[in-house]
Amino acid sequence: MSPETLNPLPAPLGSPQPAAGTPAVEAEGVCRRYGRRWALVNVDLSLPRGSALVVAGRNGSGKSTLFRVLSTLIRPDRGTTRIFGLDPRADLHSARRRVALLSHHSNHYEALTALENLEVAARFLGRPASRAALVPRLGDVGLAERADDPVMTFSAGMRKRLTLARTLLQEAEVVLLDEPYGQLDPPGFRLVDDVVVGLRSRGATVLVATHQLERGAALCERGLVLEAGRVAWTGPASDLVRGSGLEPASLAEGGA
Repeated sequence: MSPETLNPLPAPLGSPQPAAGTPAVEAEGVCRRYGRRWALVNVDLSLPRGSALVVAGRNGSGKSTLFRVLSTLIRPDRGTTRIFGLDPRADLHSARRRVALLSHHSNHYEALTALENLEVAARFLGRPASRAALVPRLGDVGLAERADDPVMTFSAGMRKRLTLARTLLQEAEVVLLDEPYGQLDPPGFRLVDDVVVGLRSRGATVLVATHQLERGAALCERGLVLEAGRVAWTGPASDLVRGSGLEPASLAEGGA
């Protein structure tokens, strides 16, 4: 898929337009716990519109929890987040419409075909749900020839591609990609790279959580490392490997 495949970002209908210079994503003193364990502790970040951040850290460092908080799926126990100035606690609907999350969990309807899964998502989002509109979306992720096959017959990598297609269907202004390279083969890696480039070319703000440090650093201008839920390092993405102390070869692509 070429970067030109993605259309320019539409303005969310009925959503208040942010003032010029409003950060796309903000987090201030964000804390989140599960039981007695703190998964995030005093996390701060601010990303301007159209920027890209690579988030690194070992398994269990809090990357996925951070993305779930920023995507409005869960609330922080302390601190605040904002999406284009919108506080999800005050206007959850408007904030959530601007964000899309690619997570570890595919949540596909196994008995339905790939095309039928996208149709369900398109109707929920109020997007065109015709075959003519959606087969090209599957083509963008290399699944056009499997459009009419049940998802239960798909490999893990194919399911990941379908999840990516569903995420892109949202046409969100902020896109969070949590371990997007997981389960994919080398052509799939290149697909994810193209997706990130395409998203940025149309003005989206992109956050990528990955153990593929060099790959993520090449796509983003800023880097952030989490350790035990805290920000351990932040700086230019080009300095991620050298400055963070992480060894790419010692990290396996997986849960976080």
